[in-house]
Amino acid sequence: MLISTTENIGKNYEVLGEVFGVTTQSRNIGSNISASLKNLVGGEIKGYTQMLHNSREESIGRMKKEAENKGADAIVMMRFDSGSIGSDMQSVVAYGTAVKFNQ
Repeated sequence: MLISTTENIGKNYEVLGEVFGVTTQSRNIGSNISASLKNLVGGEIKGYTQMLHNSREESIGRMKKEAENKGADAIVMMRFDSGSIGSDMQSVVAYGTAVKFNQ
């Protein structure tokens, strides 16, 4: 399935509606300890980076599944949104517009 951040994908299509996928991940104790140490010396917190990467992939997969259930051929205008829940959880949402190609 084509997933694009743009509206114009070079094909005519019918809009089926909004689709989204959401996931919430918690940081593990090892990442929390590493983050505390990195606060002192600086640098990338690889455990958090990996968690956010995995969250984005999971949210895209869920959005894609919802679009497939609507009979979509593509998703246009895809975006991400994210936010913290408490001090140790991160929520990531992928959303866009499901479309069906005109024949």
